[in-house]
Amino acid sequence: MKNIDIKYDKAVEIAKDIWWVGHYLPEDPFQCHVYLIKNGNNSVLIDPGSKLTFDSTLKKIESILPFNDIKYFICHHQDPDITGSLLIIDDMVNRDDAVILSHWRTIALLKHYALKIPLQCIEELGWELELEYKKLKFIFTPYLHFAGAFTTYDESTGVLFSSDIFGGFTEGFSLYVQNDGYFNAIKLFHEHYMPSREILRHSLNKFQKLNLKLIAPQHGSVIPEQFISSIIHQLEDLECGIFLNTEDDTDIFRLSKLNRLISGFFRNVLSKLEFKEIIKYLENEISSIFPVKSIDFFLNNFGELVSENDSKTFYDKPLKGLKPEDIKFIGKNRVKWELSYKGWWLIYREKTVCVPLFSSAEDTLFGYAIFNLNKDFRVGKDVSDIMKEISIPLGIALERELMMLKIEQEGHRYYEQAIKDELTGLHTRLFMKDALDRILKMNDRKPKVALSVIALDIDHFKKVNDKFGHHYGDIVLQEVAKIILDNIRGEDVDIRLGGEEFAVFIVDENRAISSSIAERIRLNVQNFKFSGVLKDVAITISGGISFREPKETLENFLDRADKALYKSKETGRNRITVYSK
Repeated sequence: MKNIDIKYDKAVEIAKDIWWVGHYLPEDPFQCHVYLIKNGNNSVLIDPGSKLTFDSTLKKIESILPFNDIKYFICHHQDPDITGSLLIIDDMVNRDDAVILSHWRTIALLKHYALKIPLQCIEELGWELELEYKKLKFIFTPYLHFAGAFTTYDESTGVLFSSDIFGGFTEGFSLYVQNDGYFNAIKLFHEHYMPSREILRHSLNKFQKLNLKLIAPQHGSVIPEQFISSIIHQLEDLECGIFLNTEDDTDIFRLSKLNRLISGFFRNVLSKLEFKEIIKYLENEISSIFPVKSIDFFLNNFGELVSENDSKTFYDKPLKGLKPEDIKFIGKNRVKWELSYKGWWLIYREKTVCVPLFSSAEDTLFGYAIFNLNKDFRVGKDVSDIMKEISIPLGIALERELMMLKIEQEGHRYYEQAIKDELTGLHTRLFMKDALDRILKMNDRKPKVALSVIALDIDHFKKVNDKFGHHYGDIVLQEVAKIILDNIRGEDVDIRLGGEEFAVFIVDENRAISSSIAERIRLNVQNFKFSGVLKDVAITISGGISFREPKETLENFLDRADKALYKSKETGRNRITVYSK
């Protein structure tokens, strides 16, 4: 649909017998839409609008049908941008059977308008409205944006009247979405307005079961069918509730930028092994918030370690911006720091921003990150809030780097022997305990990023050993291990648990990744052809997947994956099962 052909001073038919009857408010990024369903003298007005726009809406309605033909007034929520006009409508309606439909939670508030038109709960209608020519279904979408939120779906046309969901902030006015770039408008709106990604996904899953042809939101632009799937997919991975990232800042543009920075930084810390890559990424991204030139680290009592590091990043002597009173907090806990620096998460002196770093285990100060600036910069509470969020993954990344430096000093060869299984090349249980201790702590601080484990076991492996001997059993183990390594990503953690049992730990915002990787491994094992003595041997593998619950121990986490694995064994082997209670 080309907007150039549309005249917004007139009603626009967006689907058969469904009309846009809203009003364009110039220079308002938050356009509010009103929709009319033509159904004889039982017509429906959806989200009637505010007092600001109702005169225009009324003219558009009466160009299609007499206003008194409207029997149903659906209000998806109680906000004045869609219900303010009810006070006008209440004086205009002169039919006894007119009714306002909404969720009981909305009606509890709308009753304070003291309207003559009766209010009816959609729950009493069985969540649907039978009309002469069509049926409307009401879909409960709790907490988007309030407890009693719902949407309306017209089965006959595939139009979803989505209330606040799929709304967007727009520059200018476009009734229809024109290209994929429109998601940025939706993203900015949802990041601050919707409470969490999990709550948003709950309703998106319901929408994906519908035969959607058009989405008609209250705000932004109408979404044609060709953009629906892409927009839903992108919304599934969107971090929401960004006001939680600050105590007093309500600038959604800055908070959106902060949200992208923090999420991206967490992903880089989890996926990149090179510390220099992590710091380079941080330097590039944070430069959009303040003018950083370089990043150094002060680490007290790390003299021997620092002296052997030639990167010129770590220092054991005070740097510009640090004073003796700052150094005295090394080894002290977080509470003492916060009390002394009055809740600020940085020290700003001499064109430097010094950020405290606390150990993940003891929660004690072990060093400072020094952000060297190109020029003087006004450092406010907003920057302090940003650095507080960044300091957590930055501290974990630095601890990991220090551990690796120490390992290099003690001898890389000995460490490799300790953490790598000689037969398969996979990591050992010793490495698992060390690596997962840090990953679990990070997951505790950022639980929205899913942590999963795939437990794998070679089916009937004992028969191979019994028939061909342990030498050929070792060959099978080596080939299966190679398949595992070939089908996981660089950031995934591979483990040989013992014997023919393996595990893969995965950190990703997309929970479907784990099943995809597990299934890929299973199919490649199944299709692998051995040669020589084993040429007639067919090997399969069974697996179980569990997703870590908040604060869950490694033992319980693995145990649930094992239970899912044994369910795969009991139900026929050569399959992957996701743990469920």
